[in-house]
Amino acid sequence: MRLGEDALLLRLGDAIDADTNARVHALAARIGAARPSWLRDIVPAYASLALFVDADAFPGDDPLARAETWLRALPPGDADATASRGKSHDIGVRYGGESGPDLEAVAEHAGLEPRQLVELHAAAEYRVAMLGFAPGFPYLLGLDPRLAMPRLSTPRLRVEAGSVGIGGAQAGIYPHPGPGGWRIIGRTDAVLFDPARDPPSLLAPGDRVRFVPAGRPP
Repeated sequence: MRLGEDALLLRLGDAIDADTNARVHALAARIGAARPSWLRDIVPAYASLALFVDADAFPGDDPLARAETWLRALPPGDADATASRGKSHDIGVRYGGESGPDLEAVAEHAGLEPRQLVELHAAAEYRVAMLGFAPGFPYLLGLDPRLAMPRLSTPRLRVEAGSVGIGGAQAGIYPHPGPGGWRIIGRTDAVLFDPARDPPSLLAPGDRVRFVPAGRPP
């Protein structure tokens, strides 16, 4: 599928699930390994992959047609293969109180004590499915289904930077202060996005994340 004049969208499915997302990252890795000079960017999402093309590299020709021809000639690989496991990150979190104003509500919704919620949330290994919404914002797969909870009916006007939230069956971390409707259960001091850093985003698609409650050794 074409996205304007300089991008293609490769759709691998329609659901938010770990298997489809693993296929997206596997395809991104295959394309990245053979990456031609005219391919400006590879952007994975939950179930699709966007490829941005340097249109000036093909004067007088259709850049997307050339890109499609290159893709068809890409050596085949295992469509279900998991991409590189990415980097591993331990992220310290202060749960509850002012840092996590929704922790008790989420615990009550799940039929858990707040302590049990923290234990479950910190026990999982999360996978960065994609970055979006704001620069450096990670959408994380791996949330225990018992902790899933709908977003707030009315979003907050301000969510603090570093806020760790739950939105439906997803987990995430707000990189910057701003409005948001996810349930906030804690906060981290980790800097998710810094334009002066290389790369600017702390987390990348395919990375793994573990949350470490404050006071517990990483």
